[in-house]
Amino acid sequence: MSTTKISQELSRKHPLQRLESPSTGISALIHVVGLASFSYSYKYLFDFPNFISESYGWHFQFLTIIGLTVATTSFIFGLLADLTSSRRLFSVKNTLAATAAPLEVLISILYWTLRFTDPSLVMPDWAPPLTLPADISFHALPSLLLVLDLLLLSPPRTVGLSTLLTSTFLAFAYWFWVELCYSHNGFYPYPLFDALSTPQRVGLFAFSGALMAASAVGLGAVYGWVNGVEGGKRAT
Repeated sequence: MSTTKISQELSRKHPLQRLESPSTGISALIHVVGLASFSYSYKYLFDFPNFISESYGWHFQFLTIIGLTVATTSFIFGLLADLTSSRRLFSVKNTLAATAAPLEVLISILYWTLRFTDPSLVMPDWAPPLTLPADISFHALPSLLLVLDLLLLSPPRTVGLSTLLTSTFLAFAYWFWVELCYSHNGFYPYPLFDALSTPQRVGLFAFSGALMAASAVGLGAVYGWVNGVEGGKRAT
C-alpha cells in the first residue's frame, strides 16, 4: 500500500479502530439494524399499554427504557455520521456510546440475573409477560449492538476517575428520579425496590454505579484485547 493510501486510511479512522466508521458500509448497517430493533421496542410500549403508561414518569421509570433512549440517540448520531461523513457527529456518537454501552451492559447483567433468580423481582404482578422477541429486544440486543459499535466502530477511550464519577452520578440520579415518581404514583416500577428498605436501596444503587464503572473498565480491557492498545501492537 502506498504512503498516500495509508495516510488516507488513517485520516478516516483511528489506527486502533477495527472497521471504517463513519461509513455507508458495515457501520451504517449496524446502526440501521440497531435503530430497527430499538424502534420495535418503542412500538411494543405503545402497542401494549399498561398501568405504568398512565402514571407519572411513563415508562421512563424503568432503567431499561432510559438506557434504550440513550442507545437510540447514540445510534441516530452514528447513522447520521455514516450518511454525512461528519466527524463532529461521529464524535457525539462516541461520547454517547461511552455512557450507553456500560449502562446497557449493567441493565443486561442486573435484569437477566434477577429474571433467572426470581422473575417477580423485576416483573410486577400487573404487568403482562413480555414475549420472547420483546424481552430480547429490550434487555439483550441494546447491549450487544452497543458493544459491537464500541469494539468495531469506535476509537479507544480512556477509562479513568471520570468513569467512576459518571457511573455514580447516574446511579443516584436514577434513584432520585425513582423516588420522585414514587411520590406521585405511590409505587415503584420494580418490585425489588419495594422489597428493600431505604438503606438497602442506597446500597443497591451504589452497587449498580460500581458495577457500571466495572463494565466500562471491562469493555476497555476487551477493546484492548481485540484491537490493541495505544503504543502497543495492534491485534491481527
